[in-house]
Amino acid sequence: MSCIRFNTPAQRRQMRDGGLNLAAGEVALLHLSPEVTDSKIERLRLLAKHQNPKIRESVASSRNTPEDLLRVLAADSDEGVRSCVARNESTPCDVLSELATDRSEKVRGWVALNYFVPEDAMAVLAEDRSKVVRGLVSWKASIAEV
Repeated sequence: MSCIRFNTPAQRRQMRDGGLNLAAGEVALLHLSPEVTDSKIERLRLLAKHQNPKIRESVASSRNTPEDLLRVLAADSDEGVRSCVARNESTPCDVLSELATDRSEKVRGWVALNYFVPEDAMAVLAEDRSKVVRGLVSWKASIAEV
């Protein structure tokens, strides 16, 4: 279930008429995320050990997951968990380099698309055995030139 609330046209009109005609960025500043506390990090650590891989994927996707935990999740037996680590922009570069040689084409593809992947890992991925991964590397290089 999504946390996003879609306002009705009447609600949007009421906000606009009430002087709250703000740009999206201005609205976002009014609703900052709560502070990351020690208890939240501890909860991530507990959930990273959960038997359900979808829950571990959630932890692997969080920008608040500590680096040491991302390293553990990068070695998870589940391809989906490793894929979430590969696309997380908080994942350390050395972990992304390791995942660039993962046995899963899906994981390697997500590494190729990660904005923070190191150049040496991209060079490895450019020579990948998978046509899909090589295509993602090529596509990313083409948009970087623009």
